[in-house]
Formats: sequence, structure tokens, C-alpha cells
Amino acid sequence: MKNVLVDFRISETEKENLYKNGFEPIIVPPSKSLYNAICGHPDMLLHIIDKKNIVVHNTMEMSFIYILKNLNYNVIKSHNSLKETYPYDIFLNAISTNDIFLHNLKYTDKNLISMVKGKKLLNVKQGYSKCSTALINDSAAITSDIKIHDILTSNGVKVLLVPPGNIELPGLNYGFIGGTCGIVEDGSIAFFGNLDNYLYGDMVFKFLIQQDVKPIFLSKGNLIDRGTLFRI
Repeated sequence: MKNVLVDFRISETEKENLYKNGFEPIIVPPSKSLYNAICGHPDMLLHIIDKKNIVVHNTMEMSFIYILKNLNYNVIKSHNSLKETYPYDIFLNAISTNDIFLHNLKYTDKNLISMVKGKKLLNVKQGYSKCSTALINDSAAITSDIKIHDILTSNGVKVLLVPPGNIELPGLNYGFIGGTCGIVEDGSIAFFGNLDNYLYGDMVFKFLIQQDVKPIFLSKGNLIDRGTLFRI
């Protein structure tokens, strides 16, 4: 069974559907330094560089670090410490593909930057880069941020631009598309919720078909932002 990293507030239905599809959810411990709405979002708490290296925030629970190490990952702690206010919460919330690293580079954690120097570094003002962007595969993405759309497109990535909103995030007005889903294996992406209930679901369906990517719906409800689901 393959492992995926998820927010601690994942529902029992979502867990069951992950198991049914051959994926074991591993809960990422929340941070008390972040406000409640995002305190357990994996994309705020860690950054997966590649199949061998993960950066975690520097007060991550050791029990979780041991889990990662037992899965043969090299775990690097961040230089920065998480704080509730922007921009001290965003330093790991970047987009990584095999070739590209995109973030507001002014605020990226220096230990993370040191690990991605072999990639093309792209700078944007949007500090919540990963929250705003769902990677579909290494050369395709969905985002609600026009600047991220433009810079990824100019670097050879196929990007679907969707309007913001119509995504649940308890405690805030709405969530981001990047936090509703995650690649579980090549050619498959899992969603917290169902695209049939998303205002722009038809656009996303068509884009996924074009990219030969199959959606897996973990519940029947609206899309909900639980922070990016990461395969490891």
C-alpha cells in the first residue's frame, strides 16, 4: 500500500476511500504556531523536494520525523520557525516539479532554497504558491492565480486558470484549489470532495482528460481545502 500525507482533520469517509484505492493516509501533526484553519495543512508544514528529501518545519514532532526516516527519507529541518502572521507562515509553501521551483523567493526558507539550487527558480508575489496551485503532473497544473498561471505557462507548463472561490475552508471565506487535492500516483489525482459539486468542475474534468489524468473523489460533498495531499 502506498503512503500519502494528509491533514489531521481528514474525515473517516476520506480515509476509507484512500484505503479502498490502495493508499494509506499518514497524518501530519498540526502546528500550534499557525491559526486553526491551516494548522494541519501539509503544504504549510513541510516541503517534498524529491523522492529522497523532505524539509519539515523546525518544531515538527519527532515521532513524525521518525516515520519519514523509516520510509527512507532524508529529513531536513527548516531554518525559519512558523508564526501565525504572514509572511512567517509561508516559507515552505512552494511549488516543486522535477525542473522548476516557484515561490515568493524573498521568504522561502534558506534551508529549502539550498536544496533546490539545481532547479529553475521562479519568483512570484503569491506567498501561498502551493495552496494556490494544484499540480496535475510534472508539466500541468491548475491555479486561481493569474501571475502563477503566466509564469508557469511561459516555462512550458500547461496551466488551467480557474476563478477563486467555491471551495470550503472552515474558518475562512473560501479555500484554494491546491489544497483540495494531490497526486497519489502517476496519472491519478485525489480530491477532497467531488468535482460534480464544484462550480468550475467541467473545466477541471476537461483539463484532466486532456492530461490523461484520472480523478479519485474521496467524498461526495463540495471541494474542501485540507492542504495538499502528498504522496511519499
